[in-house]
Amino acid sequence: MKASKDNKVYTIDKTQKDYYIAQGYDILNDEGNIIEYGAGKSVSYKEYEELKTKYEELEKNYNTLEKENKKLKKEIEGSK
Repeated sequence: MKASKDNKVYTIDKTQKDYYIAQGYDILNDEGNIIEYGAGKSVSYKEYEELKTKYEELEKNYNTLEKENKKLKKEIEGSK
C-alpha cells in the first residue's frame, strides 16, 4: 500500500497507515486506487458554491420528475 500527498508517495505497511492518514496523506492500494482519504482535506469556497448550485439544480429536477412520475402512475392506475 502507498501513502500519497502532493508530489510525495511512500510505500507503507498497515501499521503506518493511521499515522499517514493523520498527516493528511491519501492511502492507495497496490492497484493505485484510493482506499482512505487523509485528514484535513478542505474544499475551496468557489468549488463549494459551484457544487451547492449544481446540487440545488439537481434537487429541483428531481422534485419535478418525482411529481411527473406520481402523475403518470395515477394515469396508469386510472386506465386499468
